This record gives sequence, C-alpha cells and structure tokens, in this order.
Amino acid sequence: MTMVSQLDDAITPDANGDVSLSPDAFKAAFRNHAAGVALVTADPGDSPVAMTVSSLASISATPALLMFSASALSSSTPILDRCDTVVIHMLSAEQLWLAQLGATSGIDRFADTQAWSRLSTGEPVFHGAFAWLRGRVRQRLIAGASVVYIVEALEASPARQPADRDVPPLVYYNRTWHALGPASVIA
Repeated sequence: MTMVSQLDDAITPDANGDVSLSPDAFKAAFRNHAAGVALVTADPGDSPVAMTVSSLASISATPALLMFSASALSSSTPILDRCDTVVIHMLSAEQLWLAQLGATSGIDRFADTQAWSRLSTGEPVFHGAFAWLRGRVRQRLIAGASVVYIVEALEASPARQPADRDVPPLVYYNRTWHALGPASVIA
C-alpha cells in the first residue's frame, strides 16, 4: 500500500508575511525551463489511463526511484490514484504523437489497439516509446493542486542499439514541443 502525504499546510505565509507567487508569475517563470516529456500509463483493472508529463525526474539510483506530478484536476489522476504500478514511457521527438495523445482531453487514448499491448504484469505499454520503465508507486504526496508520485523502478524496456541512442529527445519548452539535437550542444 502506498502512503499519502499532504503539503498543503506547508504552503503558508512565512514569518515575514510572504506568500506564494501568483500562478501567472509562476507559470511565466517556468516557460523558460525546458523539460523532457514522458507518457505515464497504468490500469487499476477496469480502465487504462495515459497522461503526458513533463515533470519526470530521477531521485535515486539505489534504490531506483523517480517522481512525476499530475494535476489533481486532470481526469486521469483519480484513475492513476487507484493504481499500484505505472509504466513511464520516455519519448523521443519521433514519438510526438504519443505526447499529443496523452495530452489531449476527451479522447480514447487506447482506441488504436495496434499501438499498445499489455506487459505480462498487466500494465499498458505503447510500442512506439523510445524507452520505458515499469514501477511501483511507493508514495503519493498532495502538493497544492497536484499529486506527486514517488515510484520505484522495477523493470526497464530492452536496451536500444547504439545507433538508436542518437535519436533526439522530445522536450517541452515555452508551451511548445521541441527536439534536442547536435546543434543544441553548447559545451
């Protein structure tokens, strides 16, 4: 069973009376922060779910821990909250269609049955992803209007061939999709 924690009480004025930055100013600051793009899938047993996230981050290699967050307002979050395991798909620029699929509201993300299948453990996995990790949700943390998921990685997709490692990753920057490539290297 995963633990649920809450940060809401920590978001209060400090001793100087300072309060949180306005949502618009906060969003404007993050528009200049590039982030990798991933697709998260899961299934509590009655309804598979997929959502695009740009909040994926590694936490620890030993044990293998990662985190991502999801808006509490997303229609996918209540379903994700019922799941013990998830699959995180790391996306390259060639998988923009998967990022768009997970980011589009009101569609059946699993309608194309040729695009995905189930792992032997039951989770849905999309075939087009550059790489994926299957993991167990170890903790959920309510943080403002979001839920932060701490996940222990249990399994990884088969290793890619060396030639495939040069595929440009998909990045979200200034509210648009981008691909990193050799021209973006500065040091």
